[in-house]
Amino acid sequence: MALYEHVYLARQDISPQQVEALTGQFKNVIASLGGTVGKTEYWGVKSLAYRIKKNRKAHFTLMNIDAPPAAIAEMERQQGINEDILRVLTLRVDALEEGPSAQLRKREDDDRGERRGPRGDRGERGERGERRPRREESRVEGGEEE
Repeated sequence: MALYEHVYLARQDISPQQVEALTGQFKNVIASLGGTVGKTEYWGVKSLAYRIKKNRKAHFTLMNIDAPPAAIAEMERQQGINEDILRVLTLRVDALEEGPSAQLRKREDDDRGERRGPRGDRGERGERGERRPRREESRVEGGEEE
């Protein structure tokens, strides 16, 4: 059997409990066709980069799957029929990632306040020093310089 990482986006206006029910439904499809779902992660509601079917936000869910290709095809077929699913992405991988995914690690870093801005800690800045005079101020009236 092959290993897959599968992410699906559900509409924003359904509840997290409904998203969990959808995840359970898709797990049953995989299990009925001889596969297993190793890990599922609910990433929460996130903003989309662009509108998808008039939605600006979506519920994101990751599933690590060990299943035959037919099981993945059936799950994606059912997701295509379901009107609550906006997008799906399935990637075949060589090995499934252990522990929390990068999305959950990012959220934990944000909660602990360890992340800094893109420039990091710049420390104290020294005095700016004197400003150079403008070009107009350096000339004497009448266009002549001293």
